[in-house]
Amino acid sequence: MRIIYKICPALLWQEAESAGSFEGAPVDIQDGYIHFSTEKQVHETAKRHFADQNDLLLIAIDGDSLGEALRYEPSRGGDLFPHLYAPLPLSAVRWVKPLPLGADGQHIFPDLSR
Repeated sequence: MRIIYKICPALLWQEAESAGSFEGAPVDIQDGYIHFSTEKQVHETAKRHFADQNDLLLIAIDGDSLGEALRYEPSRGGDLFPHLYAPLPLSAVRWVKPLPLGADGQHIFPDLSR
């Protein structure tokens, strides 16, 4: 199982849970795909795109279950990032955990090895 990650505001994720699928954040909808990060990319994604934001969740997704709608495409620095060209089915979600800000202003990540 290849795990990929989505950082998401808690309120937006609550809406997805009520709807039964995740259509994406406004930037995802604008770009035409849902942005994800690999384990190696997710810390930098938090720093670049979610700095100083509280009330975030880190969502772990089984990337293998997403089929051909998931594509790895070049982005930041030519690195290949996972992009989903479909709504995210909640059945692909392995876990959802808080991503709080620490006293130093950096996000405190849960153990990603679990």
